[in-house]
Amino acid sequence: MAVRKLSLDDFLEEEHYALIGIHCVIEDYRLAFLINQILDIKLKRSVKDVTNPSLNSNYALFEWFDQKQFTTYHLVANTCKVLHNNVKQESNSLFGKDTQGASNYYLLPEFKTINYLLKIETEFLSKEKTILNKILKIPQVVTAYSIASHTLKSKDNLIFN
Repeated sequence: MAVRKLSLDDFLEEEHYALIGIHCVIEDYRLAFLINQILDIKLKRSVKDVTNPSLNSNYALFEWFDQKQFTTYHLVANTCKVLHNNVKQESNSLFGKDTQGASNYYLLPEFKTINYLLKIETEFLSKEKTILNKILKIPQVVTAYSIASHTLKSKDNLIFN
C-alpha cells in the first residue's frame, strides 16, 4: 500500500513582496510625507500599529493600497523604545529609589541598524529598483537598500493583516 504525504507548501502560495530597509533619523510621519511626495503615493497612518504583546512594543505603521496596480505599500518603524520604571528598595531607606530606563526592541532583530522598512506587496516586482533610486534621492535618507526576503529569520513580524 502506497503512503501519500501532503505538505501545506503545496496549498499555500508564496507571498510576493519587496522589502526596502531605510536608514534615517527623521520622524516616521515626516518620512511618510517625503515618500508620498517622491513616489506619488498616499501613505496614511494606520489605525492599528504593529504590536508585539510579549515585549509590550508598538511599531508605527503607514499603509496605502494602489487600486490601479494592485499594490500595497507598508511603511513601518523597525525600532520601538519602551520606557520602564524600576523601584529598588534599600534596606536603610523608607522609600525606594526610582530609576527610569528604556529598552529598544526591533521588528526585525537581525537588522538593528535599519530605522524603517518599506514593504511593497505586488505580483510584479519590476519597479523595485526605480522605487529604491527615488528613495535614495530624499536628502534626509542616509541610505536605503533591498532586503532579500529569504534571508529573514523573523518573516512572521512582517505580516500586517
